Amino acid sequence: MNIKIAIAQTDSKLGNLKANLDRHLEAVERAIHKNAQVILFPELSLTGYTLRDLAWEVAVRPTDNLLRPLVRASKSISIVLGFVESAENHAIYNSALVLEEGEVLHVHRKIHPPTYGMFEEGRYFSRGQSIRAFSSKHGKFGVLICEDTWHISLPYLLVQDGAEVLLCLTASPTRVAGKARELQTASVNHEHQRVYARLLSSYVAFSNRVGFEDGVNFWGGSMLVQPSGEVSVKAKYLAEDLIFGHATSLDVRRARRFSRHLLDEDIDLVQRTLQRISQRRP
Repeated sequence: MNIKIAIAQTDSKLGNLKANLDRHLEAVERAIHKNAQVILFPELSLTGYTLRDLAWEVAVRPTDNLLRPLVRASKSISIVLGFVESAENHAIYNSALVLEEGEVLHVHRKIHPPTYGMFEEGRYFSRGQSIRAFSSKHGKFGVLICEDTWHISLPYLLVQDGAEVLLCLTASPTRVAGKARELQTASVNHEHQRVYARLLSSYVAFSNRVGFEDGVNFWGGSMLVQPSGEVSVKAKYLAEDLIFGHATSLDVRRARRFSRHLLDEDIDLVQRTLQRISQRRP
Protein backbone atom coordinates (compact mmCIF):
# COMPACT_ATOMS: atom_id res chain seq x y z
CA MET A 1 0.00 0.00 0.00
CA ASN A 2 1.27 3.42 -1.00
CA ILE A 3 -1.65 5.78 -1.57
CA LYS A 4 -2.84 9.35 -1.43
CA ILE A 5 -6.13 9.64 0.48
CA ALA A 6 -8.56 12.51 0.02
CA ILE A 7 -10.92 13.27 2.91
CA ALA A 8 -13.98 15.25 1.84
CA GLN A 9 -15.46 17.25 4.71
CA THR A 10 -18.84 18.16 3.23
CA ASP A 11 -22.22 19.59 4.13
CA SER A 12 -25.37 17.83 2.90
CA LYS A 13 -28.80 19.03 1.83
CA LEU A 14 -31.24 17.02 3.89
CA GLY A 15 -33.05 14.46 1.74
CA ASN A 16 -31.84 15.98 -1.56
CA LEU A 17 -30.12 13.06 -3.27
CA LYS A 18 -29.50 14.90 -6.55
CA ALA A 19 -27.83 17.92 -4.95
CA ASN A 20 -25.71 15.74 -2.68
CA LEU A 21 -24.72 13.47 -5.56
CA ASP A 22 -23.53 16.50 -7.53
CA ARG A 23 -21.49 17.65 -4.54
CA HIS A 24 -19.89 14.22 -4.30
CA LEU A 25 -18.97 14.27 -7.98
CA GLU A 26 -17.40 17.73 -7.61
CA ALA A 27 -15.24 16.55 -4.71
CA VAL A 28 -14.32 13.38 -6.59
CA GLU A 29 -13.22 15.41 -9.60
CA ARG A 30 -11.04 17.64 -7.41
CA ALA A 31 -9.50 14.60 -5.71
CA ILE A 32 -8.73 12.96 -9.07
CA HIS A 33 -7.11 16.22 -10.22
CA LYS A 34 -4.84 16.01 -7.15
CA ASN A 35 -3.94 12.38 -7.99
CA ALA A 36 -5.64 10.83 -4.96
CA GLN A 37 -6.39 7.09 -5.13
CA VAL A 38 -9.11 7.02 -2.43
CA ILE A 39 -11.70 9.58 -1.33
CA LEU A 40 -13.62 9.32 1.96
CA PHE A 41 -16.91 11.13 2.66
CA PRO A 42 -18.80 11.57 5.98
CA GLU A 43 -21.64 9.53 7.44
CA LEU A 44 -24.88 9.71 5.43
CA SER A 45 -23.14 12.12 3.08
CA LEU A 46 -25.56 11.30 0.26
CA THR A 47 -28.70 12.10 2.27
CA GLY A 48 -28.00 14.24 5.32
CA TYR A 49 -28.28 12.96 8.87
CA THR A 50 -31.50 14.09 10.62
CA LEU A 51 -33.79 12.16 8.31
CA ARG A 52 -36.36 10.56 10.60
CA ASP A 53 -39.24 9.21 8.45
CA LEU A 54 -37.59 10.70 5.37
CA ALA A 55 -35.08 7.86 5.61
CA TRP A 56 -37.60 5.58 3.92
CA GLU A 57 -37.86 7.93 0.93
CA VAL A 58 -34.10 8.29 0.32
CA ALA A 59 -33.12 4.64 0.83
CA VAL A 60 -31.45 3.06 -2.22
CA ARG A 61 -29.82 -0.21 -3.20
CA PRO A 62 -26.06 -0.09 -3.82
CA THR A 63 -26.73 -0.96 -7.48
CA ASP A 64 -29.49 1.62 -8.09
CA ASN A 65 -29.28 3.82 -11.19
CA LEU A 66 -28.96 6.94 -9.03
CA LEU A 67 -25.46 5.89 -8.05
CA ARG A 68 -24.23 5.15 -11.57
CA PRO A 69 -22.30 8.44 -11.95
CA LEU A 70 -20.32 7.60 -8.81
CA VAL A 71 -19.85 4.01 -9.93
CA ARG A 72 -18.39 5.26 -13.22
CA ALA A 73 -16.17 7.75 -11.39
CA SER A 74 -14.80 4.90 -9.25
CA LYS A 75 -12.90 3.67 -12.30
CA SER A 76 -10.54 6.58 -11.63
CA ILE A 77 -10.63 6.74 -7.82
CA SER A 78 -11.94 4.48 -5.04
CA ILE A 79 -14.93 6.13 -3.34
CA VAL A 80 -16.24 5.62 0.21
CA LEU A 81 -19.52 7.41 1.02
CA GLY A 82 -22.42 7.30 3.45
CA PHE A 83 -25.97 6.48 2.36
CA VAL A 84 -29.28 4.97 3.47
CA GLU A 85 -29.32 1.40 2.23
CA SER A 86 -32.51 -0.40 1.28
CA ALA A 87 -32.05 -4.10 1.95
CA GLU A 88 -33.68 -6.95 0.08
CA ASN A 89 -36.01 -7.62 3.02
CA HIS A 90 -37.00 -3.89 3.00
CA ALA A 91 -35.09 -3.03 6.17
CA ILE A 92 -33.06 0.17 5.96
CA TYR A 93 -29.55 0.72 7.25
CA ASN A 94 -27.19 3.59 7.92
CA SER A 95 -24.47 2.25 5.63
CA ALA A 96 -21.14 3.00 4.00
CA LEU A 97 -20.62 2.14 0.35
CA VAL A 98 -17.21 1.42 -1.18
CA LEU A 99 -16.96 1.75 -4.97
CA GLU A 100 -13.89 0.74 -6.96
CA GLU A 101 -13.14 0.03 -10.62
CA GLY A 102 -16.77 0.58 -11.57
CA GLU A 103 -18.06 -1.99 -9.06
CA VAL A 104 -19.57 -2.18 -5.58
CA LEU A 105 -16.61 -3.46 -3.59
CA HIS A 106 -17.94 -3.43 -0.02
CA VAL A 107 -20.90 -2.31 2.10
CA HIS A 108 -20.72 -1.77 5.85
CA ARG A 109 -23.95 -1.46 7.82
CA LYS A 110 -23.65 0.57 11.02
CA ILE A 111 -23.63 -1.88 13.89
CA HIS A 112 -24.44 0.55 16.69
CA PRO A 113 -27.04 3.13 15.56
CA PRO A 114 -27.37 5.25 18.75
CA THR A 115 -30.73 5.88 20.40
CA TYR A 116 -29.97 7.98 23.46
CA GLY A 117 -29.73 11.68 24.25
CA MET A 118 -30.34 13.60 21.03
CA PHE A 119 -29.89 10.48 18.87
CA GLU A 120 -32.81 8.40 17.59
CA GLU A 121 -31.30 6.23 14.86
CA GLY A 122 -32.63 3.01 16.36
CA ARG A 123 -36.17 4.15 15.57
CA TYR A 124 -35.44 4.19 11.85
CA PHE A 125 -32.41 2.02 11.09
CA SER A 126 -31.79 -1.69 11.59
CA ARG A 127 -28.48 -2.79 13.11
CA GLY A 128 -25.69 -4.22 11.04
CA GLN A 129 -24.75 -7.77 12.00
CA SER A 130 -21.22 -8.20 10.66
CA ILE A 131 -17.82 -6.55 10.66
CA ARG A 132 -14.97 -7.45 8.34
CA ALA A 133 -11.93 -5.99 6.62
CA PHE A 134 -11.93 -5.95 2.83
CA SER A 135 -9.27 -6.05 0.16
CA SER A 136 -8.95 -3.16 -2.27
CA LYS A 137 -6.50 -2.81 -5.14
CA HIS A 138 -4.74 -0.33 -2.83
CA GLY A 139 -4.50 -2.52 0.28
CA LYS A 140 -6.69 -3.80 3.08
CA PHE A 141 -9.20 -1.51 4.78
CA GLY A 142 -11.92 -1.52 7.39
CA VAL A 143 -14.96 0.77 7.66
CA LEU A 144 -16.62 2.16 10.78
CA ILE A 145 -19.56 4.57 11.05
CA CYS A 146 -19.58 7.13 13.88
CA GLU A 147 -20.94 5.31 16.98
CA ASP A 148 -19.12 2.17 15.84
CA THR A 149 -15.88 3.91 16.84
CA TRP A 150 -17.13 4.19 20.43
CA HIS A 151 -17.03 0.39 20.74
CA ILE A 152 -13.45 -0.80 21.23
CA SER A 153 -14.18 -4.25 19.84
CA LEU A 154 -14.91 -3.07 16.29
CA PRO A 155 -11.64 -1.33 15.32
CA TYR A 156 -9.79 -4.14 17.13
CA LEU A 157 -11.59 -6.79 15.06
CA LEU A 158 -10.98 -4.96 11.79
CA VAL A 159 -7.25 -4.70 12.39
CA GLN A 160 -7.05 -8.33 13.51
CA ASP A 161 -8.83 -9.13 10.23
CA GLY A 162 -5.99 -7.48 8.33
CA ALA A 163 -6.95 -3.82 7.93
CA GLU A 164 -4.06 -1.36 7.72
CA VAL A 165 -6.36 1.67 7.37
CA LEU A 166 -9.56 2.33 9.32
CA LEU A 167 -11.99 4.51 7.36
CA CYS A 168 -14.32 6.31 9.78
CA LEU A 169 -17.41 8.12 8.47
CA THR A 170 -18.95 10.46 11.04
CA ALA A 171 -21.71 13.01 11.61
CA SER A 172 -20.69 14.31 15.01
CA PRO A 173 -22.72 17.19 16.49
CA THR A 174 -21.03 20.15 18.13
CA ARG A 175 -20.82 20.48 21.90
CA VAL A 176 -18.79 23.12 23.69
CA ALA A 177 -17.41 22.97 27.23
CA GLY A 178 -15.23 24.90 29.65
CA LYS A 179 -14.48 28.58 30.05
CA ALA A 180 -12.66 28.63 26.73
CA ARG A 181 -15.77 27.20 24.99
CA GLU A 182 -13.70 24.40 23.52
CA LEU A 183 -15.21 21.98 21.03
CA GLN A 184 -15.67 19.09 23.45
CA THR A 185 -16.74 16.58 20.81
CA ALA A 186 -13.73 17.45 18.68
CA SER A 187 -11.35 16.87 21.55
CA VAL A 188 -12.91 13.53 22.48
CA ASN A 189 -13.16 12.22 18.92
CA HIS A 190 -9.63 13.25 18.02
CA GLU A 191 -8.36 11.51 21.14
CA HIS A 192 -10.18 8.34 20.04
CA GLN A 193 -8.63 8.39 16.59
CA ARG A 194 -5.09 8.93 17.89
CA VAL A 195 -5.43 6.19 20.51
CA TYR A 196 -6.80 3.66 18.01
CA ALA A 197 -4.06 4.48 15.51
CA ARG A 198 -1.31 4.07 18.10
CA LEU A 199 -2.63 0.97 19.88
CA LEU A 200 -3.62 -0.77 16.64
CA SER A 201 -0.52 0.41 14.71
CA SER A 202 -2.76 1.41 11.82
CA TYR A 203 -3.85 4.49 9.91
CA VAL A 204 -7.14 6.13 10.87
CA ALA A 205 -8.90 8.28 8.27
CA PHE A 206 -11.70 10.27 9.92
CA SER A 207 -14.27 12.21 7.85
CA ASN A 208 -16.76 14.30 9.82
CA ARG A 209 -19.40 16.48 8.19
CA VAL A 210 -20.17 20.17 8.67
CA GLY A 211 -23.27 22.36 8.38
CA PHE A 212 -26.60 22.69 10.20
CA GLU A 213 -29.67 20.46 10.32
CA ASP A 214 -32.73 20.90 12.51
CA GLY A 215 -30.82 23.31 14.77
CA VAL A 216 -27.87 20.92 15.13
CA ASN A 217 -24.38 21.94 14.02
CA PHE A 218 -21.65 19.54 12.85
CA TRP A 219 -18.07 20.56 13.57
CA GLY A 220 -15.82 18.97 10.91
CA GLY A 221 -12.21 18.60 12.03
CA SER A 222 -11.61 15.58 9.77
CA MET A 223 -8.12 14.13 9.82
CA LEU A 224 -5.68 11.39 8.87
CA VAL A 225 -3.74 9.82 11.75
CA GLN A 226 -0.52 7.86 11.28
CA PRO A 227 0.13 4.46 12.92
CA SER A 228 2.30 6.32 15.44
CA GLY A 229 -0.73 8.27 16.64
CA GLU A 230 0.55 11.51 15.12
CA VAL A 231 -1.88 13.59 13.07
CA SER A 232 -0.75 13.75 9.46
CA VAL A 233 -3.27 16.33 8.25
CA LYS A 234 -6.40 17.95 9.74
CA ALA A 235 -9.30 19.82 8.14
CA LYS A 236 -10.89 23.09 9.21
CA TYR A 237 -13.54 23.35 11.88
CA LEU A 238 -17.10 24.35 10.91
CA ALA A 239 -16.43 24.70 7.17
CA GLU A 240 -16.25 22.45 4.15
CA ASP A 241 -12.77 21.26 3.29
CA LEU A 242 -10.90 18.74 1.18
CA ILE A 243 -7.64 17.46 2.64
CA PHE A 244 -5.02 15.01 1.42
CA GLY A 245 -2.63 12.64 3.15
CA HIS A 246 -0.45 9.64 2.35
CA ALA A 247 -0.68 6.11 3.76
CA THR A 248 1.95 3.42 3.23
CA SER A 249 2.37 -0.17 4.34
CA LEU A 250 5.95 0.76 5.20
CA ASP A 251 4.75 3.00 8.04
CA VAL A 252 2.39 0.28 9.30
CA ARG A 253 5.18 -2.31 9.17
CA ARG A 254 7.58 0.00 10.97
CA ALA A 255 5.05 0.81 13.72
CA ARG A 256 4.20 -2.85 14.32
CA ARG A 257 7.81 -4.03 14.40
CA PHE A 258 9.18 -1.22 16.55
CA SER A 259 6.41 -1.65 19.13
CA ARG A 260 5.11 -5.23 19.05
CA HIS A 261 2.00 -4.85 21.21
CA LEU A 262 -0.35 -5.55 18.27
CA LEU A 263 1.72 -8.47 16.94
CA ASP A 264 1.82 -9.98 20.42
CA GLU A 265 -1.96 -9.93 20.88
CA ASP A 266 -3.38 -13.34 21.81
CA ILE A 267 -6.72 -13.47 20.00
CA ASP A 268 -7.28 -17.07 21.13
CA LEU A 269 -7.11 -15.88 24.72
CA VAL A 270 -9.55 -13.09 23.89
CA GLN A 271 -11.93 -15.56 22.25
CA ARG A 272 -11.78 -18.03 25.15
CA THR A 273 -12.34 -15.30 27.71
CA LEU A 274 -15.25 -13.73 25.86
CA GLN A 275 -16.85 -17.15 25.49
CA ARG A 276 -16.49 -17.76 29.24
CA ILE A 277 -18.00 -14.35 30.03
CA SER A 278 -20.84 -14.90 27.56
CA GLN A 279 -21.71 -18.29 29.05
CA ARG A 280 -21.81 -16.78 32.53
CA ARG A 281 -24.37 -14.17 31.60
CA PRO A 282 -28.02 -14.89 32.52
